[in-house]
Formats: sequence, structure tokens, C-alpha cells
Amino acid sequence: MAKKPQSKFMQPLRVSDDLAAVVGKGPMPRTEVTKKLWAYIKAHKCQDAKNKRNINPDEKLAKVFGGKKAINMFEMTKLVSKHLS
Repeated sequence: MAKKPQSKFMQPLRVSDDLAAVVGKGPMPRTEVTKKLWAYIKAHKCQDAKNKRNINPDEKLAKVFGGKKAINMFEMTKLVSKHLS
């Protein structure tokens, strides 16, 4: 049986230096980046206590998120994709 080609979604991507400081060196698939990003956010208590959908970035995350003071989790994916190639 022939192996199914890997989907574009699971294809390992190059990670920028700013993002690598948070999730580790790449290349890694987008799904893995997201998983590690959430692990970092929870470990460093960057999730807003009142509104769990918002993220209050620390210094490392601020570089990934373009220096924004707070972002919501839906905006996060768009900002992170700029750091993947």
C-alpha cells in the first residue's frame, strides 16, 4: 500500500529566531508550533486571568506578536504565521 503524501498542514516549516526562542528550533509543523506555544503561554502565565481568550505576552512573546500589549487567541495564529516559512 502506497504511503499517503504528507498534508501541507503537517509539513515542517522553518521557524524564525524570535519564535524559536519560545518554541525551540525548527523545522516543525504548524500544529507542533501551536502546541508548544500554548505550553509556553500556560507555563509563563501569559493567559489573561479574567478573559482566557486573551494573551498578555511577556518579553519573548512580544517579539513574536509584534510588540502588542495584549492579543486574542484568534489573532495569535495570524501573527505566528509571519514567523514560519
